[in-house]
Order: sequence, then structure tokens, then C-alpha cells
Amino acid sequence: MHQFILDKKLQKDCIFIKDLELSQLLLMNDSNYPWLILAPRKNNLTEIIDLDQDDQIILLSEINYVSKILKKHLNVDKINIASLGNIVSQLHIHIIGRYFNDISYPKPIWGEVDSVEYNEIKISNFKEIFKN
Repeated sequence: MHQFILDKKLQKDCIFIKDLELSQLLLMNDSNYPWLILAPRKNNLTEIIDLDQDDQIILLSEINYVSKILKKHLNVDKINIASLGNIVSQLHIHIIGRYFNDISYPKPIWGEVDSVEYNEIKISNFKEIFKN
């Protein structure tokens, strides 16, 4: 079995939170939004359909897990879920909590405002809510 290699841009832009059954859970280092990423730990995948059916089911379960925590602990108003690959082709899923009063709402988050990095306390808080 080959060691999983996370795309360099995701490595640069994200903070590792934890390993789930299939995916690495990452926090996009932009405190304007609670923006998490699931990166399945399988190399050379670009689309969800590249996963076998069992892994697709696990991925959906992980999306639900992250989404429920965003609702429960951060009380987000809306959850945006997307698999985009225009910049990073490696399979990864964006799970973004949105508030009706966030800096970009209702527009998309990409390219709207400059990102603001998380401080260590907020990073620790994210790791804590995803501890279990």
C-alpha cells in the first residue's frame, strides 16, 4: 500500500485536524468561515466516482459527521458542500459553514475577501470539537 500524499496547496492552505476512517479532516486557514475539507487518503483520485461504493458510503458518512458538528457546535445557518477541482485536482470535499451575516453572504466565498488566518486558540477549539 502506498503512503497517502496530500496535494501541496492543501498542505499549505490547511491545518490538519484529524484522520477519519477514510479521509484527512482539514481546516482551511481562513477564519472568515468555518471551512473544513475532507481529503480521502487515497492517491490518484479526482472524482467521487473514482472511489469504490464502500468508500463512497464512508465519505458520505464523514460529510454528515462534519456537517452535524458545524450545526451543533457552531450553529451555522447553512452548510455548503462541494467537490471542486479547478485549482486542486486531488479529490477533496469542501464543507463550509455559512452565517447569514458572514462577510460574504450570500455570495460565494472564493475571491470575495482576503483570508484571515486562525490563531492558535481557535485552532485548538476546532480540534476540540472534532475530538470524538
